[in-house]
Amino acid sequence: MNDLASIQEARAVPLTQHPLRHQLAAEVHARPYEVLEPPVRATHLAVATGEETAAADRAHLEDLCDRFGVVPPPDGAIHFAHDLGPDLRVRWERHTEFSTYTFYRFDAFDDPFKDRALDLVPGDWLAGLPGAVLVAMHAALMAGDSDRGELPTAHLNRWFGDHLVVGSRIGAGAGAAWSDFRIHEDGFSRVVLCAGSLTRGQNGRMLQRLMELETYRMMALLAFPVARSMGPHLSRLEREVGALTSRMAAPSASGEDERDLLRELTRVAAEVESLMAAHGYRFSAARAYHALVQRSLRELREERIGGTQMFHEFMDRRFTPAMRTCEAMEARADGLGRRIARAADMLRTRVDIAMEESNRDLLRSMNHRADLQLRLQETVEGLSVVAISYYVWGLVSYLLKGVKAAGAPLNADAAALVAIPVVVTLVFVGVRRLRKAVGKGGHAGG
Repeated sequence: MNDLASIQEARAVPLTQHPLRHQLAAEVHARPYEVLEPPVRATHLAVATGEETAAADRAHLEDLCDRFGVVPPPDGAIHFAHDLGPDLRVRWERHTEFSTYTFYRFDAFDDPFKDRALDLVPGDWLAGLPGAVLVAMHAALMAGDSDRGELPTAHLNRWFGDHLVVGSRIGAGAGAAWSDFRIHEDGFSRVVLCAGSLTRGQNGRMLQRLMELETYRMMALLAFPVARSMGPHLSRLEREVGALTSRMAAPSASGEDERDLLRELTRVAAEVESLMAAHGYRFSAARAYHALVQRSLRELREERIGGTQMFHEFMDRRFTPAMRTCEAMEARADGLGRRIARAADMLRTRVDIAMEESNRDLLRSMNHRADLQLRLQETVEGLSVVAISYYVWGLVSYLLKGVKAAGAPLNADAAALVAIPVVVTLVFVGVRRLRKAVGKGGHAGG
């Protein structure tokens, strides 16, 4: 033995383990089905608790375990199953936004809905369940009168009353199940499973699927009232978008009208996004729950019992239309959002074109003013040449007169007359060079 242990230790490879490896590997084994032998009575509760109450759920379950003297689940557990006594077993599962509690009772019975599994659970503990109960179901697993799990019609009439009973042979005809999908006077719905020739493992799986069918159906239907309440809001917003689009089609009187339209479209878009932000998760969850309902129906592998509506037929006629309403309302809101986005894009294009036209007119006006300024500058330049030449010529004239007064043989008037074109030419050339020098300096600075 020691040699074998040494060999195994020597063969061990020192690999760096991912911290989530064992948790992910165990996930596929987290919720095993029960192995059941009839007769069994069960009570299934689905409690809507939200996403932030997992710790409160586990604490309440620990309290139940303490009362029956069993070891509670470890921290972080999302599944727990344990016997609470010789005739009672509890199964707890934590889901994203709800928890399920299933209690199994294993003693014999005549009436499956008279003495229930829940009767063995402390009442004060049930009253303290965190959250709100959305699904409460009593189920019975019976042997049946034959290998096909047949039951007398009188039994079904007694257990389900005058309600329409839905049922079929399941497990490819090995067993049978019935339910009326109604909440009875005691506040619980009911389902009966006849084992027939189902194995003990199949009994647990089929009963679990029937419970999941009701649980996921109810969780999916949480989106239905939301969809119906959104209808009037979307109708109002669609009318507003239609009116705004009609205003867009009319020629605008001014840019202010287009800005008002853009503000109104932005407000409507914000309302649509607010609706989807508030209810988008509910619709996404409904799609996921609907898919789980469809999976559970497929796994039942139904066969018809003469004169009885099957489970998948009932769901197609009573449940699927509600899901289609939710999908249509979500698509309607999404389509309205896209319409608003297209209208806003078109309006922004119109505003951009109007701004470009305004900028073009502004540039044209600026060019015209620059041309006028250039002409004025040239005019002022000519006048400045004349003025400067006049003052320079005056100085030259005074200079010539002074030279003549000093005794120089000079005709001052004739010399002053000759100096006029020279002075004007020199001043003109000087002003032009000065303007060029200033222009080069401005371009260099820019």
